[in-house]
Amino acid sequence: MFGISPIGWFHTLGSLPALAMAIYMLARHGRIVPRSVPGAIYFASMVLGGATAFLVAKQPVSYAIGGLTLLVIALGYGVHRLAFLGRARRYIEIVSLSFSVLLLLVPTVTETLTRVPDGAPIAASVSSPIVLGAHGALLLAFVVGLIAQVVVLRREGRALNAA
Repeated sequence: MFGISPIGWFHTLGSLPALAMAIYMLARHGRIVPRSVPGAIYFASMVLGGATAFLVAKQPVSYAIGGLTLLVIALGYGVHRLAFLGRARRYIEIVSLSFSVLLLLVPTVTETLTRVPDGAPIAASVSSPIVLGAHGALLLAFVVGLIAQVVVLRREGRALNAA
């Protein structure tokens, strides 16, 4: 079904909890919350998806997305331990984890549009206008969302300094 191998299904189904947790945390908190139960599920699912991307990749860009995903997840979840960065840690965490959501969504949208419905996908190729438009919309949502998160974080910082 959908031309997906067993390891491809493992990759896909293993990554789905990350998508659900990202939607939940962004809707509830406006950001990925790494030190929470949904954050732990997101982390595990993203590591699984990033690591198994190397097993299912057919294009060089897929290897880059898998490696970059593992890198930004490690940075986003580990930066709080780097005390010498001070307040910059929160910004690095937000940027890294928001970027990880983009790295999750780009291949998800691409694969969905080029595989569904089975036998007659919405898009004929990854370079079709609908796929490129979807990528543009994801990039725009990422930029707007990231700006909103940084603005909120700055306001929280100012409120703490004023108190």
